[in-house]
Amino acid sequence: MYTYTEYMNNDGADLFTVVSLPDNKNKYPTVIFRSPYVDDEETMSEEEICAKKENDYGQWVKGGYAVVMQHCRGRGKSTGDCIPYIYEREDGLALHDWIRKQPFYNGELYLCGASYTASVHFVTEPFAEDIKGAIFEVKDCERYNCNFRNGFYKMCLHGGWYVNMYKKKSNLKKNYTVDSYKMLPLIDFSKTVFGERAEDFDEILRHPNQNDDFWNTRFGGGEGRNAIRNATIPILLVTGFYDTFLGGGFDMWRSMSDETRSKSVLAVHAFEHSQTASNQPILFENGALKDQFKGYLVRWFDSIRKKCDSPFETGKVTYYKLFGDKWCADDFYDANDTRRFTLGQDSVTYTYNPYAPATFRCGLSCTFGGTAWQYDPNSRYDIISVYTPEFEEDTFIKGKMKAKLKVKSDCEDTCFYVRLSLCKEQGDYGLRDDINQISNFTQTYTPNDEIEMTFTFDEHAFVVKKGEKIRIDISSSAWPLYVPHTNQKGLFCVQETAKIARNTVVLSDSYIEIPIKRNV
Repeated sequence: MYTYTEYMNNDGADLFTVVSLPDNKNKYPTVIFRSPYVDDEETMSEEEICAKKENDYGQWVKGGYAVVMQHCRGRGKSTGDCIPYIYEREDGLALHDWIRKQPFYNGELYLCGASYTASVHFVTEPFAEDIKGAIFEVKDCERYNCNFRNGFYKMCLHGGWYVNMYKKKSNLKKNYTVDSYKMLPLIDFSKTVFGERAEDFDEILRHPNQNDDFWNTRFGGGEGRNAIRNATIPILLVTGFYDTFLGGGFDMWRSMSDETRSKSVLAVHAFEHSQTASNQPILFENGALKDQFKGYLVRWFDSIRKKCDSPFETGKVTYYKLFGDKWCADDFYDANDTRRFTLGQDSVTYTYNPYAPATFRCGLSCTFGGTAWQYDPNSRYDIISVYTPEFEEDTFIKGKMKAKLKVKSDCEDTCFYVRLSLCKEQGDYGLRDDINQISNFTQTYTPNDEIEMTFTFDEHAFVVKKGEKIRIDISSSAWPLYVPHTNQKGLFCVQETAKIARNTVVLSDSYIEIPIKRNV
C-alpha cells in the first residue's frame, strides 16, 4: 500500500489531500471521500495521517481501488473558512479535475460518503461521464428537509451542528446554548451567537416555505437539489428507519428515473443516523447493514465493475422489518389494506405556552437521536395521550401512517404536534412524529373555529404483536426538536413576542390511519 499527501490549491485555499494506492506504478479506479470531520488530524503529522488512512481505507486498497480523501475547506489541515455547504461545489469539482491529471487515474471515479460527506458529492452534479457509481448514505439532497418540516425549523439538525461547523478555525466566541433557539426574534440568532451575521443561515430562517424559489439558490442547496433525480449512474442509497434523513431517502428513491432505479438500491436498516444500536432501546439482531451484508460498500462498486454480484437486489428497497426480525426486498409500497382508529369520544382543551414548550425524547425520523422509551403518558398539562385498542392479531404496518385532527384555537395561528409510539412490555417505543400549523391549511382562520388538519408520517415497516397497542401523543410543541410556534401568523423568525394559546382537539372527529400488509 502506497500513501502520500498533497495540498491542492483552489480559490485561495490549500486543501489537504491524502492518496492511498495499491502501488505507485499502475492505474486504478478511484474512490473519492471529502470530509469536514477531521479536526483530530489537524495536529497530527502527515506520516501519522497516512498511517491512519491506511487503516481506514485498507479494504478499498486491498480491493484494487485508489482512495483520495480530502479535508474540506477550513477543517483539519485545510485552510480557509468553513461555512457549511458554501464552497463544496467548487472544491469538489476541482478535486475531480486534479485526480484526472494524476498518473494513477484510470478513467473511473466513484463517489462515496455519509451525511455531510455525501452532500459534498450531491453539489457536483450533473455527474461527469467518468463517474461510474456512487454510495450516498444517510443524507437528503433536498436542503429544505434538512432545515424544516412543514415550516418548523429543526433546531436539533442544522441548529447546533451549524453552530459548531461555522468558521471553525476563526476562533469566534460562540455564545450558544440550546436555549438560544428560544430568542425572539430568532433572526438575531447568528448575530447574537457568532457576533456577526451569517447570511446563509439568516436566509434559511427567512424561507420556511418549501415552494419558495430560494431553495433553488446556493444558500438553499439548489446546486444539489436534483442530484438524484438527474442521475444516470448506479447509486446505493442508505438510510435507517430512525435516521433523520429517512423520509428524504425515500423521496430520492422515488425521484429516480425508472432506468436509474432499476440498477440502484435503497437500503434501510433498523437504527438511527450512525447505523449503530448502542444508543437505541432495542438491539435488533443483524439490524445493521454491516452485520447482514458484510463488506457491502466495496462489494457495491465491485458489482458495478462486474467483478461480483450486487450485495442487494437492484431496483428494490432492501429493509429490515422491525419486530418481524427479518430483511426484506421489494417495491415497499405494497400495503394492501388500511385501518382507522378514532382517538376518543370527547374534546380536550389545554394551554400551550411557547415560553415553556413540551419536551419529547429523540427525533425519531425527522431530527436526530433515533428512538427511545418515551416519557409517561399525559406527562404534562399540555400533552394529551390516547391509545388504540389492543391488536387482535400480529399486524405488519408498512408505508406511511397518517393522522387527521379536528382542532380549534383562540389564537389566529398555532400548531399541533402528533407522536406515535408502540406499547411494548418494556415501555412505549417511539415510532413517528409530525408537526403542522393552522396557517398551512387556511390563511383566513377565525379564532375558535374548528378546522381539520392532516399529518403524514415518514415511511416505516414494523410488526405490532397481538395484544399490543399504539399510543398517540398530541401537543403543540416538541422541544428541543422544533423551534416553538409563537401562536401568531407571519414569518416566524421576525416575530418579537409570543402569545399563550388555548388549543382544543375534538377527539371524536380525529383519527390515525395505518397501512397494513396482510400475511405477516
